Amino acid sequence: MDEIAERAGVSKPVLYQHFDGKLELYLGLLETQSDKLIDQLEGALASSDDNAERVAATVRAYFEFADAPDDAHRLLFETDLTTEPAVRDLAERPFRASADAVAKLIVQDTGMPFSSAQLLGVSLVGMAQACAQRWVSEGRQTPLEEAIELVATVAWRGIGGFPLNRAETESD
Repeated sequence: MDEIAERAGVSKPVLYQHFDGKLELYLGLLETQSDKLIDQLEGALASSDDNAERVAATVRAYFEFADAPDDAHRLLFETDLTTEPAVRDLAERPFRASADAVAKLIVQDTGMPFSSAQLLGVSLVGMAQACAQRWVSEGRQTPLEEAIELVATVAWRGIGGFPLNRAETESD
């Protein structure tokens, strides 16, 4: 807490006026980063009506979040405090929210049951997150744009194979 107060340019008592202890401070940081990633993922899914572009934008959101110079992604992707329910919930919140949002789009496009679409949503965001995390931890050996394209291509070739079953597709 001394180091945090010093880096924030405040006294330790001022820090404790806002946070009761280390866990509360950690939860505050975790919530900020969780919200940031959710905003990026929502933007990615809303960026286009084209599903291939949505997949690429979702992969990009994960890679760009992981590539940020502050290494804040480690709070969400590498926390070792998952036995603490509040930490686990905040760390998993962006993953759950994006998987559910993807699942809703899959249901709209295919008519698939939500439970099945949710598995596909989890697979897409899980792949994006795991690959982005691994890419950073291994030193960003593949250029960012190439890494995004590789992962997005694999994801789209898998999820893009499900037939569309929308009424507007049939009337187009």
